[in-house]
Amino acid sequence: MAAPIGRPALLDRVKRLFRSNPIVLLLGPRQCGKTTLARQLARQRPTEYFDLEDPRDHGRLAQPMTALEPLRGLVILDEAQLRPELFPILRVLADRRPLPARFLVLGSASPDLVRGVSESLAGRVAHVPMAGFDLTETGMDALRRLWWRGGFPRSFLAGNDEESRQWRDDFIQTFLERDLRRFGVLVAPVALRRFWNMVAHYHGQIWNASEIGRSLGEAHTTVKRHLDILTGALVMRQLPPWFENLGKRQVKSQKVYLRDSGLLHSLLGIASFAALEAHPKLGASWEGFAMEETLRATGDREAYFWSAQSGAELDLLVFHRGKRFGFEFKYADAPAVTKSLQTARHDLKLQRAFIVCPGAKSYSLDDWVEVVGIGNLRTRLAKLLPERRGSSGSLVRRSG
Repeated sequence: MAAPIGRPALLDRVKRLFRSNPIVLLLGPRQCGKTTLARQLARQRPTEYFDLEDPRDHGRLAQPMTALEPLRGLVILDEAQLRPELFPILRVLADRRPLPARFLVLGSASPDLVRGVSESLAGRVAHVPMAGFDLTETGMDALRRLWWRGGFPRSFLAGNDEESRQWRDDFIQTFLERDLRRFGVLVAPVALRRFWNMVAHYHGQIWNASEIGRSLGEAHTTVKRHLDILTGALVMRQLPPWFENLGKRQVKSQKVYLRDSGLLHSLLGIASFAALEAHPKLGASWEGFAMEETLRATGDREAYFWSAQSGAELDLLVFHRGKRFGFEFKYADAPAVTKSLQTARHDLKLQRAFIVCPGAKSYSLDDWVEVVGIGNLRTRLAKLLPERRGSSGSLVRRSG
């Protein structure tokens, strides 16, 4: 396995948020590196660490108020979704003055975790979204490897492509057979695996629950529930449509994406990067990969796609301070302005549009549109969309 990659921007953001928040929630999918980051923070200050998957730590919290109230410094609760009853207690502990302890809560975005935070900790917790590695952490030299293997640390850092592929296959199996059951999901792993394979072929397309349901022999309400389960676990993304009164028919169903490109390639059975370059889903794979990089760079602002029944569409529409910015994702060396993008500019009144492609070079195509190499994306958008940010360029959100 390759040498570990540091994530100083995320670590620094967590530290800074603790200056003004009693609780920080580090939220991301399983195996994305949350525990590694938390242990790095624990080495820098007095810390009490509770791994709620460890029966011993679980037992220590049998009487949670008695166990947590005397603690000082930093308290880390790993896999907190396993104990949602802790959140009302954290609210009481976070309201003490003076504040003797601060809490770092790690979670994998189960519905119980999200609901517990929103109901119990509003106004007391800062959220830090976390995923696998991105280009700011791996560097542009690793673009192809990051795109092909995905950002999960053990997949990206594997000694070779075969080890990476095997890790992803094992992750998918464990995730479906064990992890989702810990979240209270009782759907049979075989059914979810069939569904996930099917959705991989719809990656980057308009969601049609009835069509997928017919293919799987299930009701459309069942497949919608399956999608919500995987979305809640942060392995799928549902991108909502934007529609308004434009005097034309517009698409009103969401698009679906696998958030990690490596998992997408495994589910599609693509054996190598060379095979990916010849695969019909090449463009869709690039679109999903580049979209995740873009959403991190924009801080997960209010985002949509737009599509008209006439065929005009826009891959990503982002709002910032009342202005609209459009993004297209093209796996091409010299992309051009399409009629579809011109229609989107006119109908949506875009402030500016970007065509995100491989590489690091950027240049203007017109006074309203520019080609941006993905390696230059963060720098360009940080100048265009300034706001209170973490040092990685991502917007920091606070509950309440």
